Amino acid sequence: MEKTVQRIREWVDGMCQAQIIIAIDGSCTSGKTTLAGKLERLYDCNVFHMDDFFLRPEQRTPERLAEPGGNVDYERFRQEVLLPLKAGEPFSYRPYDCSTGALKAPVAVMPKKVNIVEGTYSHHSCFGDVYDLKVVLQVSEERRKERILARPAFLHRRFFEEWIPMEQHYFEAFSIEAGCHILARPKDDA
Repeated sequence: MEKTVQRIREWVDGMCQAQIIIAIDGSCTSGKTTLAGKLERLYDCNVFHMDDFFLRPEQRTPERLAEPGGNVDYERFRQEVLLPLKAGEPFSYRPYDCSTGALKAPVAVMPKKVNIVEGTYSHHSCFGDVYDLKVVLQVSEERRKERILARPAFLHRRFFEEWIPMEQHYFEAFSIEAGCHILARPKDDA
């Protein structure tokens, strides 16, 4: 992970523009949130989590869930976060709360020099070319299984039977790894 942080740091420090938007994608348990947290401490930046944009229960139709990347509300993320962020304007958005199935109170945001979008589906094709840097993290199958099994047991089945197959469908449909600037494999940070 430290080598990936260093690569991103060198890239960010070499940029002259007033605002940078970085997207960190990858499969579950690959370290996306951890990497975003390290960068947040390093740059005092905004971090937006794709998990805050899961579909609300009424949006979860079989047709929508069959779409590559269709289990996130990418339309709402684009409208509420990406467009105002790219414009450099203050904005607010409402994170989704998985425990209640509803949206939380609005979160006010002031764009900063560095802004990070982290989470699987952050490189969805509907977002277009809004990111300055696209990072994809990989994790070995053994390590991913180990990390999933360390999470609450009631989630295990959903990871293996639902979420991982949906991620794989998304990665393949949009050639996510081929479109990134930095691809961090487990051996890269060993």
